[in-house]
Amino acid sequence: MILSKTTEYALSILGFMATRNRELYPAEYLYAQLKIPRQYLRRLLTDLTKKGFIASTRGRNGGFVFARDLSTINFSQVIDAMEGPEAMNTCLLGFAACIADHPCAMHDLWLEARAKMVETLTKTSLADLREKYLKDQVTNDK
Repeated sequence: MILSKTTEYALSILGFMATRNRELYPAEYLYAQLKIPRQYLRRLLTDLTKKGFIASTRGRNGGFVFARDLSTINFSQVIDAMEGPEAMNTCLLGFAACIADHPCAMHDLWLEARAKMVETLTKTSLADLREKYLKDQVTNDK
């Protein structure tokens, strides 16, 4: 599975927000921290809002917050929302014509690995990411 830059950035935004102890994330703060081009970042924030992952607050003290509990957002949902539902069924090598009737060299090996990857992406929520990050921070502080 090859993810687009848009999906990589979306995962970066949500991952960053999930692993910090802020309640509100202004777009300028996200820009300063993540270095995603401003226009691209604003479009992504709008898309993530429309897809129900985050909500926006307007005004001088505005910004973005999670629209729902982190435990209800898993990585496969984000990938599906940004890439489409077939994103995780694509060819490992990126061939558009790789199907069961005309498989690429890695097709059969990729099936098992893809199933495990999809399972992990489906089981892993942003809450899990946050918990691991915070636990790692405590370990690193010792």
